[in-house]
Amino acid sequence: MDEPKPLTSAFNKHANFAIHQVDSVFRAAAPAAGPVTLPPTLGPLSAFTGTFTGQGFNTIFRPDSATTPTQMPGPINTTDPPDNVLELNLTDETMSFSNSLGSIPNRGSGPQADAFLNGVPYLQTINDVTTGTPVGIHFEPGIWLAVPPTTNPHEPFTVTRMASIPHGTTITAQGTALPALAGKPTIAAIDITPFLGGNPANKITFQNQTAADKTTRRLPQDLTTLIAAGKLTQAMITDPNTVLRNQIAHQTISQTIVIEISTRPGSPLSGGPLPAVASTGPHPQAPNFAGGTANIAFLQGVPVPPPGGTGANANAFQMDAVFWIETVIYDIDVPRIASGEPPIILHPLQKGTVPLVPSFVVTLPFVPNKAFAGGRVRVATTQIQYSQKVMLDFNGLSWPHVSVASLVPAAPVPIPEHLLPLT
Repeated sequence: MDEPKPLTSAFNKHANFAIHQVDSVFRAAAPAAGPVTLPPTLGPLSAFTGTFTGQGFNTIFRPDSATTPTQMPGPINTTDPPDNVLELNLTDETMSFSNSLGSIPNRGSGPQADAFLNGVPYLQTINDVTTGTPVGIHFEPGIWLAVPPTTNPHEPFTVTRMASIPHGTTITAQGTALPALAGKPTIAAIDITPFLGGNPANKITFQNQTAADKTTRRLPQDLTTLIAAGKLTQAMITDPNTVLRNQIAHQTISQTIVIEISTRPGSPLSGGPLPAVASTGPHPQAPNFAGGTANIAFLQGVPVPPPGGTGANANAFQMDAVFWIETVIYDIDVPRIASGEPPIILHPLQKGTVPLVPSFVVTLPFVPNKAFAGGRVRVATTQIQYSQKVMLDFNGLSWPHVSVASLVPAAPVPIPEHLLPLT
């Protein structure tokens, strides 16, 4: 049997893999080769580099079949219908970004010139850590694309997330980035309450959304221990974006770039079920001819004519998401260190409680009889936060599936040498 091979093998086959025009190979052989062109800009996607890790919260209403009912740990005493289970996951996440793909040629037709894209492949894995034992719940390979302005159709610079989810769904979600905002973002509330007839105003609240209820159809069913430990609250269930606001409440954030994407063509991203953000100026308009989801037959189910419903098992028909790329400023006390000493790992000072912080590393090149005397330095690094809502369709209702997370660099962040003058 062949040994398992890592996913990186495809990229390692040819070092620094990147996409180029095949035509350029033929032009290079010609006497008058054209000038070398640089890869298209990544725009805000340039922040997606390296590996980030972090913590988050996931909520999903799962269909519950009478044929294969979900067994609850304790007794059930609820007026909720037996057609759904609310699963809550405290999560641990890793998101790794590969090198950019370079210049990806898309050929124009008629008056539209060729469009050269650039892209950043990524791999996302998420574990449930609610009980302390990691359980894998999500695996997502995908690509972020930077798409230049076009005239056919007439669209501004946009970004696109293409993702494959192993439950049998693929997405293309396109949108734009707002101009950089000074300071930290204002993150609006997001609601997980299901609704009827595709209208968010027709909400139907279930008892499994009440944290204190111990006998409803929910996993975990009894939240007493988690609530006592401060790991899960009613506020988190009511509004999962609470987790994101708790992360930034005591942080010093100098700048935020906001990316809004949607699978809904032509959708104004400041409204509807998207977790809107407060910003100066108007929100961007999603592209008019783009985006969508595709599901395997099992998820789509057998169509049922109105008024009975769709007959879907769990059809993911829409996805909206906001990514906040934040520049966070940390204060770090650096001890005296002689040049050439082994690297020292340090942790930043904190004002109040910050659930997640990166570590930092200090090292100095060898200079005879020189050292950094010690002192406090300020270092900026990138933090990624996101809030995502996938709409699931089953049993005649639309069920919001919300995932949020805060991510920081996985490896220790180097402290720049210019902040450590030698004496």
